[in-house]
Amino acid sequence: MAERDRGSIDVVVAAMQDRLDGLPPEKEHRREFLGTYQRTTVAVATAVGDGVFEDGPWVEAWDVAFANLYLAALDADLAGGRPPRPWRLAFDAPPDLKPLQHVLLGINAHINYDLPQALLAVISDEDFVDPALMARRRRDHERIDGVLSGRVAAEDGELAAQSARSLLDRVLQPLNQRASKRFLRESRVKVWHNTVELQQARLAGPAAYAERLAELEVLTAAKIADLLAPGQVLLRLAVTGFGVVLPPPA
Repeated sequence: MAERDRGSIDVVVAAMQDRLDGLPPEKEHRREFLGTYQRTTVAVATAVGDGVFEDGPWVEAWDVAFANLYLAALDADLAGGRPPRPWRLAFDAPPDLKPLQHVLLGINAHINYDLPQALLAVISDEDFVDPALMARRRRDHERIDGVLSGRVAAEDGELAAQSARSLLDRVLQPLNQRASKRFLRESRVKVWHNTVELQQARLAGPAAYAERLAELEVLTAAKIADLLAPGQVLLRLAVTGFGVVLPPPA
């Protein structure tokens, strides 16, 4: 296979490494999600290079737009600013939570809140009225599940190496991995729904879009609050679901 130009994703991966290298001691727990996300970004780049997607350049542009939303939130937090509410809750979680919990908080904020915005950044209003194009976009959106699901066992091993696990954790590990794959699929369907809802608001103008995005911010923050409740998080999510759904506009 011919070598392709991966400059834009390479820049994102390097930016993530810069943040990893520069984390202050009191924010070392940020490393859990950031390291996971960096490895996942590399896996997406590999999948693009391997021709997994119908429109590799579009997936790469989308992946970069997606990552930059997270990096902007992280930079705001590290600088003492105010990132969006879902990220504030994720970043302000107790440092002594298990690594898996920190990763799930980051995944929730990023997928439920950032991903619809990233999709809209690379899908124009004109694109939305082209059924064949939108079908390709949705298929590539769904193919991401295969890439992420392929990382679940490896990332579980990474997290296990970073913390001692109880007997119950070890017994539940296979079930937790299956639950992870299930909520990834479930959240992707809901993300597409929310993207369509936000696009309709975008057509109505900036005020309508801001109102709907604020709704999504509240819904995502509520889901993160649920993740912070005591108990086996993945088992609870397998029952309640991981994604959020924008209701019909008022």
